[in-house]
Amino acid sequence: MRPLLAARGCTIAPGLRLRTLAQVIDHLGADGKTGIIDGTEVRVRRPPAGRKDREKFISGKNNQNAVKSMVLTDADGRLLFCSPAEPASCADITHARKLGLVELLANGPAVEILADAGYQGLGAQTGGRVVTPPHRKFRKNPPKWYEEMHERQRKAHSSRRIRVEHGIGHLKNWRALARHHGRRKHMSDIVQSRRRAALPPADSHDAPRCADVNLRRNCGLRRATANHARTR
Repeated sequence: MRPLLAARGCTIAPGLRLRTLAQVIDHLGADGKTGIIDGTEVRVRRPPAGRKDREKFISGKNNQNAVKSMVLTDADGRLLFCSPAEPASCADITHARKLGLVELLANGPAVEILADAGYQGLGAQTGGRVVTPPHRKFRKNPPKWYEEMHERQRKAHSSRRIRVEHGIGHLKNWRALARHHGRRKHMSDIVQSRRRAALPPADSHDAPRCADVNLRRNCGLRRATANHARTR
């Protein structure tokens, strides 16, 4: 049986694999990098009737049975850590505390961790090392200048932490990409191979050939469409 991703860890360099959250925090602190955390849910089958804590798998966010994991990437969206799964009813901030993130940041190296509003409260517990979106001070009838400032701050924070979604997408879609291509291949290699095939260098000898192939394909598609229209 293939071991879980949480136990296998993530290879970030030849011969260097990060398996625990403590190793990831030390790695980010040694290189002075920024980390990004987020929780992601995966839909699962409903547990059988009579199973203990069956209702804990119901997600209040998506109203479906799911499990949740905490994903940590670097500022470029490169996957560094994926935690073991918890029932989806577990809050993001509770999951982070169970994993020991607060203790690792409070007693470890100075690391900046970007997070969404689901982790608000960790900043005070970690000495400001977990950065979340700004709190809204005016609940009713806020001044216009404050709304504009708050929106700018929120968008600036969101643009910094959006890369974590790339890591989550890579985590969830690599099996589908491998099955589509008939072999297991890293997503970056697939993207680069597609770019090379679609956009050959200007001085490449294959450029005219690629253009001819695309032209023949388009002509064949038009002929097939015309034949299908005549037969109807």
